[in-house]
Amino acid sequence: MSRLVLLALLGLVMIALTAAAPWAFEVHRESGFVLVMMATGIVALVASLVIRGAPEGAALAIVVAVAVVVRVLAMAEPPLLSSDVYRYVWDGRVQGAGINPFRYIPADPALASLRDTAIFPNMNRADYARTAYPPVAQMFFFLATRFADTLDAMRLALVACEIGIVAALLVLLRRLERPRSLIVAYAWHPLAIWEIANAGHADALMAMLAVAGVLLLVLRRRVLGALVVACGVLVKPYAIVLLPIFWRPWELRAPLLVLSLVAILYLPYIGVGTDVLGFVPVYIHQEGFVDGGGFWLVALARALFGNRPGILEAYLAIAVISLGLGALHVLRRPAFYPPREQVRDAVMLLLVGLFFLSPNYPWYYLALVPFVSLLDGGILWVATLSATLLHVWWPTPDDQVTRFLIWKTVMNGAWIAALVGTWLIERGRHVLEARAAAHSSAATGPLGPLSASLPRES
Repeated sequence: MSRLVLLALLGLVMIALTAAAPWAFEVHRESGFVLVMMATGIVALVASLVIRGAPEGAALAIVVAVAVVVRVLAMAEPPLLSSDVYRYVWDGRVQGAGINPFRYIPADPALASLRDTAIFPNMNRADYARTAYPPVAQMFFFLATRFADTLDAMRLALVACEIGIVAALLVLLRRLERPRSLIVAYAWHPLAIWEIANAGHADALMAMLAVAGVLLLVLRRRVLGALVVACGVLVKPYAIVLLPIFWRPWELRAPLLVLSLVAILYLPYIGVGTDVLGFVPVYIHQEGFVDGGGFWLVALARALFGNRPGILEAYLAIAVISLGLGALHVLRRPAFYPPREQVRDAVMLLLVGLFFLSPNYPWYYLALVPFVSLLDGGILWVATLSATLLHVWWPTPDDQVTRFLIWKTVMNGAWIAALVGTWLIERGRHVLEARAAAHSSAATGPLGPLSASLPRES
């Protein structure tokens, strides 16, 4: 069977699984839905292996056709696992009325004229929370709702961000001397399909800006790349972990320009004073990041050893040191170095940041999904597919902490196993290369490797 035929069959399986996912959710709720997402991910992984060596043009055509179909199927369903996108539409609508979205909670009487039966009733925290989304996200919401003040318009705008992601990835694949058809790893990835086309998460915009910033770095436009990623930080703040890759020791231009850009982008909303932070301060309390319960390792340590003093402080110290070491690693790099290493450094910063920031929602891991196409290695597949487990609501004890610990432990255990496996494989490869080099050196005579480069008599 030719690779193209097998790829087409995998595409049909992908379409069938995507069509079945809403049924799985209706019958088996989150657990059934996640099983289908996992199966879809395995199909995407197999496709990324099958596609190597296939005729690139025809393979790309199959990949794009299937990617479009599955996104249409996902968009045909209402958001299944998150209601965040309703707030995006609301924030765009409020701005369209000339009102600062950070000024009022949605239930405030001042916004009564903007309420409807499609968006307002479906928002979460409408009766007590101001918006939590930073300025670049707000500007995007405003622009998206200028086309149409609807759920589908917002989701289409976020799917359009995927076009930007794919365009950047195609250039990066060429720079890395990898087949363009490997875009299948992103285009068919279940997180991209369901968290963007269905749930409509703003992380799609952040991921587009992050990938664009890395592309600019590879193209030797480091300062411009830093500014683009800074815009991503003002969509979802956790993108900040990428910024060190754009800095150079004792060079202040990029940091100063980034700070200036952030200040400028906040100006249109600064009229509300400190309320421009919106719901974020309350949100980090609700998610357990102030008392430490939202951090996996802290919660696990407390479950095992009790709530002993100093656990949170020790965790924060380890997190800061780890993030600092990652930043120091990239700061010590030369101004320009091989594109593959630049991409690897970006992935390293994201992996370390996501591990220690410990987000508890799958869509936060969308930032990693584009890089699955760019680098070989199981850690990215494991990290992005295991993130779907955070949707699971399997029958467990009623204790919320128990559910959290079970699935975060499974997920992070998979991360750790993948990292150890990758390290062992790399170590084995280096040992084999060293032995081969030693054998080659012995075979070239008393001068060692130098003798192989000396001119020989004809």
